[in-house]
Amino acid sequence: METLAHHVETLLRTVAADVVMPRYRNLASHEVIEKAADELVTIADREAEERLHEGLAALLPEAGIVGEEACAADPALAEQAGIGLKWLVDPIDGTANFAAGKPPFGLMIALLDGGVVQESWMLDPLSGRLCHAALGQGATINGDPVKARESGAALPIAGLSLLFVDPQERDAVKARAAGKLEMADIPRCAAEQYPRVVLGVNDLAVFQRTLPWDHAPGALFVNEAGGRVARPDGSAYVIGATPGRGLLAAASPAMWEKAAAILYG
Repeated sequence: METLAHHVETLLRTVAADVVMPRYRNLASHEVIEKAADELVTIADREAEERLHEGLAALLPEAGIVGEEACAADPALAEQAGIGLKWLVDPIDGTANFAAGKPPFGLMIALLDGGVVQESWMLDPLSGRLCHAALGQGATINGDPVKARESGAALPIAGLSLLFVDPQERDAVKARAAGKLEMADIPRCAAEQYPRVVLGVNDLAVFQRTLPWDHAPGALFVNEAGGRVARPDGSAYVIGATPGRGLLAAASPAMWEKAAAILYG
């Protein structure tokens, strides 16, 4: 009997092959729109979300669906993400990269119940890498179990996503990290940055803006792989809970504590 996870993976791979990849490096100028400052959307984002919405609705009719592009059109939809059974959909994470014709980018889905992530999927359509996690059941890559590992570098390798931090705080974070963390380039794609924490490429990642479709899939993946993702104060990332800013992801609980002491005192 085929599982829900298998059906979602098949849906993701089909939409990637049929909708996303044919548009990669093949977008006309009118097919890329700036929906907000430093925020792009393409025709592929919208068409992929429509296809994913249709497929997920058929798989689990009792679950609501909250998609990134639907929320861009109607921001009130995002408030429903933490209520009841919901699918979260990011049709193309890393749209700026996709629109520029460069990697990385990915398709992401999470299934939530009462704001708690139950299962998640992140597909890199260029490599075919499928990261999957289920609450209490561990994490896999292309079906093989995976455990988070640290890089082993002399200084912890940190991907600090500070795009949405005001300049004064950005400078303060960099000052606290100086000499204690090795700064890594960020991919501007959560579907890539969270796997880097698990795969030993980065020891930690910091995010300031934590929209649920960007972070719910990766947070579960890192946690289920044995790493830790939490708010700067150590509290869990729960969708629809009291709004918070920032997330710290690390390859192990010990690395999380070490990084939190450096970055947040």
